[in-house]
Amino acid sequence: MILRFSLEPADNTRLARLCGSLDANLHEIEAALGVRLSRRDAEFRVDGPKTAAERARTLLEGLYERARRPLPAETLQLALVEANAPVEPLAPDAGGDDPLVLRTRRADLSARTPRQHQYLQQILSHDITFGLGPAGTGKTFLAVACAVDALERSTVQRIILTRPAVEAGERLGFLPGDLTQKVDPYLRPLYDALYDLLGFDRVTKAFEKGQLEVAPLAFMRGRTLNHAFVILDEAQNTTPEQMKMFLTRIGFGSRCVVTGDTSQVDLPRGVLSGLVDAERVLAKVKGIAMTRFTSADVVRHPLVARIVEAYEARAKHEGRDA
Repeated sequence: MILRFSLEPADNTRLARLCGSLDANLHEIEAALGVRLSRRDAEFRVDGPKTAAERARTLLEGLYERARRPLPAETLQLALVEANAPVEPLAPDAGGDDPLVLRTRRADLSARTPRQHQYLQQILSHDITFGLGPAGTGKTFLAVACAVDALERSTVQRIILTRPAVEAGERLGFLPGDLTQKVDPYLRPLYDALYDLLGFDRVTKAFEKGQLEVAPLAFMRGRTLNHAFVILDEAQNTTPEQMKMFLTRIGFGSRCVVTGDTSQVDLPRGVLSGLVDAERVLAKVKGIAMTRFTSADVVRHPLVARIVEAYEARAKHEGRDA
C-alpha cells in the first residue's frame, strides 16, 4: 500500500526536527515499522503493508505536532514503542482503560503498551504482583513508580527495596563498607528509578526518616513487613526457598511487587530459579497477579527489542532441537 499525505502547516524548523540529521529519525521509523519513507519538503510517501503504513502516518503526524520543540531521542523511541504496540484486550482484572495518574515527579509517566497498563492496574489492585519479562520492559521502573505513589498518598508508611546479591557471571569478592554500602551496587537500578521519580533530595530525606529501606534478601528471614511497599528485583536469581521466605514476610497493609527475567538466571548450573518455580506454583493462587512482558513491550532503544527477539528465537530453535 502507498500512502501520500502532507504535514500542515509547512514549517521547515519542525520538519528538520522530525526528520533528524540526514533523515536519521525517518530511517529509525522505517526500520521499526517495516515501511519505506520518502518525502519532498512537507509531502510524504509511505510504502508498506496497510496497517504499518497507517501507523507510520499517524506516528509522523504526532511527532510533527511535538516538533514545535526539539525532539529528544527518548521521545522518538517511546513513540515507536507506542506505534508498534499490539492492539490486544486487557485481562478481565486489568481495570479497564481509565487513565492512571501516579503521584511522582515525572508528569509524563504513563503506560506505553497494553501490558504495561495491565501491570499498573494489577499492582494497584493486588497485594502481590509478579512482573516477568525481558530487560527494558519497564517492569522495575513502574513498580518503583507505584511505590512512590503509595508513599505520597500515605497508603503505606515505607518503601523496602531488596534483591538477591548474585553477580551476573562475575565474582566481585567481598565489598567494603557497612550493610547499605555493600548492597548498593546490586540495588543501583532501583536507586536510579527513585532519583528520577522523587529527586535526590527527597530520596536522601526519606532514607533519614526511615521511609526508604534497603534490605538484602538474605536478611529478610523472621521479619513481618506491615504497611510497606516491598519490591523484590532480579527475582530470577532467588532459590525456591528464598522466594517462599520472601513472600511469607508480607504483613497487613502491605503490597509486594516481584520482578525478574527468567531468561537471565545467574544461579549456579542446576539450581532452580525461585521465580520460575513461583510462576508455576502460584499461577492460580487468588490475590496474586502475574504480568508476562514480551519484546513488544521494550521501551528502551528499538535495537533492544530486536536483540531480545534474536535470543528468544535461538532459545526456541534450541528447544526444538533438544
